Amino acid sequence: MTNIQSNLDGTLHEDEYRWLVRRARDGFRVVSTCAAFVSEEGKAWAGQLGVASDAHDAGLRRLAAGLRDNGAVSILQLHHGGAKAELAPGQPLSTADGGPANSRGATQADIDRVIADFVAAATRAERAGFDGVEIHGANGYLFTQFLAPEDNPRTDGYGGDLAGRARLLRETMCAVRAAVSPGFAVGVRLSPVDVWAKRGLVLDDGVEVARWMAEDGADFVHLSLGDAGGAPAHEPDRGPVARAVREALPAEVPIFAAGGVWTREDAARAIDAGVDVVVVGRAAIAHPEWPRVFEGPEWEPVRPTWSRDLLRSKDVSERLLGYLGNFSGMVEGGAPKRS
Repeated sequence: MTNIQSNLDGTLHEDEYRWLVRRARDGFRVVSTCAAFVSEEGKAWAGQLGVASDAHDAGLRRLAAGLRDNGAVSILQLHHGGAKAELAPGQPLSTADGGPANSRGATQADIDRVIADFVAAATRAERAGFDGVEIHGANGYLFTQFLAPEDNPRTDGYGGDLAGRARLLRETMCAVRAAVSPGFAVGVRLSPVDVWAKRGLVLDDGVEVARWMAEDGADFVHLSLGDAGGAPAHEPDRGPVARAVREALPAEVPIFAAGGVWTREDAARAIDAGVDVVVVGRAAIAHPEWPRVFEGPEWEPVRPTWSRDLLRSKDVSERLLGYLGNFSGMVEGGAPKRS
């Protein structure tokens, strides 16, 4: 989860180390970092973790070791913001000139460099001791900008039909998978339906891209959803999103899914919908012990609005408290809850 707790240059800060290692120590057996920028060109926000240069290596090694020593499998999420790379030097990079944030269209040289940056980041993560990486292809960032019809007017091999729009993500997956060891996990995060930006993606597109990812070597497919066990809002008769993806993938490629999981009932509903691995995000902010307590029949999570003292006791730093305060009704003294 985005937590803006790293140093401004992307090196690991003690706040981020404590935040992630606490969740491993308290019971999460797989822990993923926030989106880590693979290049300065892809950097999207201040306080973002980096995996782009030798300067990041020491902190990454420390984080991987801390997660491992506390019993967790460690995943480093690899990210390029594309048009959302607000801290990129110069114009942000995306599909075409004049796009969102006045982004410029990627040339073939740019595309080759982006793929090389993801490969370099993945190999850096493996050297640092992580157990795997996750290519962030969801939530409106660079790969989603190429996938979404309304954001990709290109007429070359990286635009047009779905095969063209998915080409950058597929080439990146293939290149990363080829560059790391066979036992090093390579996954992908996808928005299989356009629940975020409403940019023209439909469920059939998401299912096909997930199938291609498995074909290209993905060890897992992580679905970014508003409701891990739910149907797409614009295609409610299709049934659960996860089931549609699960039916299209080989059995040995697990489906991860995030979205609205707070209780054991939420988790069971997601599993019934075809999810193999339930991903917990917001509930883990106030409940780093969630995997140890969620199955208790009497246990109920503390939901927002959260007190600041509660969050501080869960190793939420002052910087993260400030960030969470921007979200409606999340933290006492922050943005008010919408009526």
